[in-house]
Amino acid sequence: MSSKRYPPILLATCSIPWTADYTFDAALFTRSVKKLASEMTPHLYLFGTAGEGYAVTDRQYQEITETFRAALPDDTVPMIGVISLSLGTIVERIQSAHALGFRDFQISFPSWGALTDGEVDRFFDATCGAFPDSRFLHYNLPRTKKLLTGDDYARISARHSNLVAIKMGGLDTSPLADILNKAPTLQCFFVEFGYAAMRDQYECGYIAAMAGGKPAWAREFHAARGERLATMLTEAIEARDVLIKHVHGAGAHMDGAYDKMNLKLLEPEFPLRLLPPYSAPDEAAFAKFEAELPPTWLN
Repeated sequence: MSSKRYPPILLATCSIPWTADYTFDAALFTRSVKKLASEMTPHLYLFGTAGEGYAVTDRQYQEITETFRAALPDDTVPMIGVISLSLGTIVERIQSAHALGFRDFQISFPSWGALTDGEVDRFFDATCGAFPDSRFLHYNLPRTKKLLTGDDYARISARHSNLVAIKMGGLDTSPLADILNKAPTLQCFFVEFGYAAMRDQYECGYIAAMAGGKPAWAREFHAARGERLATMLTEAIEARDVLIKHVHGAGAHMDGAYDKMNLKLLEPEFPLRLLPPYSAPDEAAFAKFEAELPPTWLN
C-alpha cells in the first residue's frame, strides 16, 4: 500500500477563454471544463501558470472560481492554483476559494526575490499551517527563484502533514529522484517527460501538458509502462517540437500559449488570447501547427 499523502492521478489544467475585449467567456469555459471532466479526468485544476493564475485580477479570480465551482460535475476533485507576489493576496485567495468549498490548492512562492529558508517556512506556515482542513500541492519551478530540494521537502513535509504533493518540470531527472527518495510521503507530479523518466521506478502522478487536448492519449499515457510509455513519449516529443515552432514563431512564450494551442485541438472554438501584455499565437499559427502535427498525434 502506498504511503503517499495523495494518489498518483492524472491531473489536467483548465485554460481561460477571453473574448476580443478580454472579457471572461463563462459559457465557453463551462463547456470546456465539462468536456475535460467527462473525457479526460475528474481531477482538474484552475489558475496554474498555464491557466494565467499570475495575470488575473481579484475580481476575475472570484468570478472564474465561482464559475468553475458551478461547472464541475459532482465526482470531480478540483484544485485551485494561487499565484501572487503578495503572500497576503495568496492567503486571501485561498480564503475566498475555501469559502466556496474548495479544499485542494496549488501554491508557488512569491517571485519578486528568492526566499530565504526562514521565509520559506513562513510561507508554508501561512498557507498549509493556516488551513489545516485543506491539502496543498507546491509547484517547484525556477521562475520563483527558489527551487526546493529533497532535503527541503523532507523538513517541510514533516512540519506540515497537509503538504501532500509537489509539481515539477525539467528534463534533468536527478532533482526529481532526490525529492522522490528523500520526501517519500509527497506525491510528485510531472509532465510527459518527467513522468516517462520516473514512472517505471517510482509511483508518481501525471499532468497532461502536451496532451491537454488529447484525452484518450493522456489516459493511456498515464496507464502506460515500459516500452509503451517510451514510445508514447516519442510521439509527445514530436508534437512538442511542432508546437514550440509555431508558438515561438508567433512571438509568444508564456505557458498558456502552449496549453491553449493544445486545448484548441479538443475545443475548436477556444480562443488563443492571453491577458495583456502577453502575446499569443493567432488562428493562422494554430492552423499551421495542426497541419504539421504527426499523423499519429492527430489520430
